[in-house]
Amino acid sequence: MDINRAKQILSSPAEIEVQYNGVSIWIDEIKEEDQTAVVHLVGGIEERTEVDIASLKEM
Repeated sequence: MDINRAKQILSSPAEIEVQYNGVSIWIDEIKEEDQTAVVHLVGGIEERTEVDIASLKEM
């Protein structure tokens, strides 16, 4: 995924499915300078992880 699409998804009121390593996640924050996103699992605990935006896939 590119950073512009990640920012669109983050600001969208719609629920857009995004996966990281085959697992559904929510994007919490975009760190543009690092090309990373802070994410957490859908329906899981609120533990956040920072991942490369390029590794995210829109479903």
